[in-house]
Amino acid sequence: MSGASSSWVNAAIARIQADFQRSADTHLIALPLPRYAAVGIDLYFKDESTHPTGSLKHRLARSLFLYALCNGWIHEGTTVVEASSGSTAVSEAYFARLLGLPFVAVMPRSTSAEKSELIRFYGGRCHLVDSAAQVYAAAREVAASTGGHYMDQFTYAERATDWRGNNNIAQSMFAQMERERHPVPRWVVVGAGTGGTSATIGRYIRYQCLDAQLCVAEPEGSVFSAYHRTGDATLTSPGSRIEGIGRPRVEASFIRTLVDRMEEVPDGDSIEAMHTLGRLLGRKVGPSTGTNFAAMLTLAEEMRQRGQTGSVLSLICDAGERYLNSYHRADWVQHTFGPAAAPHPVLSLL
Repeated sequence: MSGASSSWVNAAIARIQADFQRSADTHLIALPLPRYAAVGIDLYFKDESTHPTGSLKHRLARSLFLYALCNGWIHEGTTVVEASSGSTAVSEAYFARLLGLPFVAVMPRSTSAEKSELIRFYGGRCHLVDSAAQVYAAAREVAASTGGHYMDQFTYAERATDWRGNNNIAQSMFAQMERERHPVPRWVVVGAGTGGTSATIGRYIRYQCLDAQLCVAEPEGSVFSAYHRTGDATLTSPGSRIEGIGRPRVEASFIRTLVDRMEEVPDGDSIEAMHTLGRLLGRKVGPSTGTNFAAMLTLAEEMRQRGQTGSVLSLICDAGERYLNSYHRADWVQHTFGPAAAPHPVLSLL
């Protein structure tokens, strides 16, 4: 690496580290539900919507940029390209602007308009394709045509983050739980898009020898549950209609051996749980958080019926304001998902 190039990379890493130093950690929110709290079961959410770019993916984007810089893949003037369902692209656009780099987000046409507007706000460009299955090839083509770098979150998410600590999401979650009545959760519940978050948390649980289990909340249409059952990485599926989680193909960053349980959540339950949690918290959340909450309630109800006590910990992935014109509109939901199915059996009891 030339002196000038090395100097730019050093300055870029310093900017990202300074940005991190300016940011506080996200909150851990207790959700006391009388049905469960009375029998010794506590629910918690790590609120990732409070990051500067408004979602869990802020952590991933920072890690991916540092990983690419330290590997020598990004230099001054490099166009950064990402395949995304929106939130990772918003966060990467933020870091690209921080470093003065061009950014292109390759996303399905169905991605919420609010996310596209945020990408453009941070100076990025949106390249839209018709389906989630098309984003990979299109991102590679855009990177080739611009002489840029395809960040490829779906391959590198599980390795770009230091899963042993270094203030990753797992370390932060467990540290914040230390003074609760059940400090080590019986279950940690996350969705999977890349699989990077589940890999980080699963590895951290094992590395720290914690008596906790990892559940991945899986939306309809995603391939991960079938892959978890069979181990067949060639499987494909239609893809998820819950934006941000679920995939039409098995992603390299999804490590099935780290997942203790897959909990498949019907789309109707994800939407209903999203609205119910919003009412309980007094603010809107996104649909993938609804998927998490539905899976948490299933686990909590099983614990209640078995006479078990303990805590269940999950994430608020992003805020509902990103979905005001989609998942939070009854007419859009009716058009996209059809008639409402039977509700989740626990939601009506809360």
